[in-house]
Amino acid sequence: MAARVLLQQCLSARLQVKEVEEGAAAEWVQIQRGTLIYVCFFKGATIDIIPKMVNTLLNVKLCENNEGNYVSMLDLPANVIIIPQATLGGKLKGRSMQYHYNIGKEEGKELYEYFVAVCEKEFASNAKCAEAGVVVRHGTYGIRQVLQMDTNGPYTHLIAF
Repeated sequence: MAARVLLQQCLSARLQVKEVEEGAAAEWVQIQRGTLIYVCFFKGATIDIIPKMVNTLLNVKLCENNEGNYVSMLDLPANVIIIPQATLGGKLKGRSMQYHYNIGKEEGKELYEYFVAVCEKEFASNAKCAEAGVVVRHGTYGIRQVLQMDTNGPYTHLIAF
């Protein structure tokens, strides 16, 4: 396995992208109705997996439209927040979680940044998304992901690559 991704629909979401520092407030990004994409890369993951991941994630029919039909994020169209989430790589050992299979921090950051760039490119090149004004936001790799979200149900899906 190279990566694990969790998709979650939301009515709105707000993610902290810069922690509070002396003399500066925290910074946040937000979206209205859309999807959260939590992503974790494992040791051995390479840049080659990213196009397949993005294609799968943006085209899988998991989003419910106003008529109750399931469509892809590109077909909805849906706003997106991409969130680096190392805890998706955890494995239970006894009473503790271990993260030995997660990719190293520097390699993970590079893959995450490329993943974000490919997602942004796909949404920007989709006429329906461009016309609807879809926004793609993302978290900051390596910091705690403080998230506030409204949802009409914990509609989540886990996908492994």
